[in-house]
Amino acid sequence: MRSIWNGAISFGLVSIPIKLVNATENHSISFRQIHTEDGGRIRYRKVCEVEEREVTSSEIGKAYEDADGTMIPITDEDLASLPIPTARTIEIVAFVPADRIDPLQMDTAYYLSANGVPAAKPYTLLREALKRSRKVAIAKFALRGRERLGMLRVVDDVIAMHGLLWPDEIRAPENVAPDADVTVRDKELDLADALMDTLGEVDLTELHDDYREAVEELIAAKASGEAAPSAPSAEKSGGKVIDLMSALENSVRQARVARGEDADADAASGGGGAEVKPLRKGAARKTAANSSKPASGKKKAPAKKTTTKSAAGSKKTATKKTSDAPPPKKTSPRKRASA
Repeated sequence: MRSIWNGAISFGLVSIPIKLVNATENHSISFRQIHTEDGGRIRYRKVCEVEEREVTSSEIGKAYEDADGTMIPITDEDLASLPIPTARTIEIVAFVPADRIDPLQMDTAYYLSANGVPAAKPYTLLREALKRSRKVAIAKFALRGRERLGMLRVVDDVIAMHGLLWPDEIRAPENVAPDADVTVRDKELDLADALMDTLGEVDLTELHDDYREAVEELIAAKASGEAAPSAPSAEKSGGKVIDLMSALENSVRQARVARGEDADADAASGGGGAEVKPLRKGAARKTAANSSKPASGKKKAPAKKTTTKSAAGSKKTATKKTSDAPPPKKTSPRKRASA
């Protein structure tokens, strides 16, 4: 791996020469802009507004634009002569527990490599000290024209550094949480716990980028003149959850089926405490029909859905008859209500 920065770790009076290398790489597929009529490449040219001509990279510098539009030239020599101690040094300022670092602050990750044989001993000392203390080091360093905050930790036998955003760069989560007061019942939490337990853990190394693979297949098909693969038709689903309990129960059931488990097992076995049973389609219709049977000498009432009644309650209602009330005709609840 090619180093992008050379410097030293300042650990008290100990100086550790190191090289900085990127710990991550981007596998995204990039595209070029083209003219859709003829396929020609679209390129951006750097043009000087004063001379109205294209300039080369060697002619381009940097400047700060003042509020009134005035350009103040700033050279690399100006920046290199700034009186900051972190210009070529990763200066450790503190050691803190790892859970003190908010993941929102995490930025780019780097590996720190010992630069030369003399650096091996102090590098190993710092690495082992971090391991034994179970802490991370907070440091300041300068990279790409600005001073940054970093966190040093041990990954296998290497010291890694995560760039951190400064605390004032983290935006407060104002007006992000739901405005309405929402009450979550214990039974809903039990089902959510059961779903979390059913989904379980995952080996992150087994996850992959499905979108990138699909794009690669698309490019390969077009390059060979074949038909582009088509996406399977997705089921239309509304953006509104009508019955949260039903959605949770179905989610637990589907997750168990995916894991090869009994879909109708008691959710309490996963820590939920709520029984997840399959919904019988005929039970709701039967209960609704029974509730609409007329009593003696009374007008038939409109049928009401009583899906929450138990099967035993439905049976009891069905057997309750009077001597002078003829048995109802086998018609739907809707027709009897309108009679």
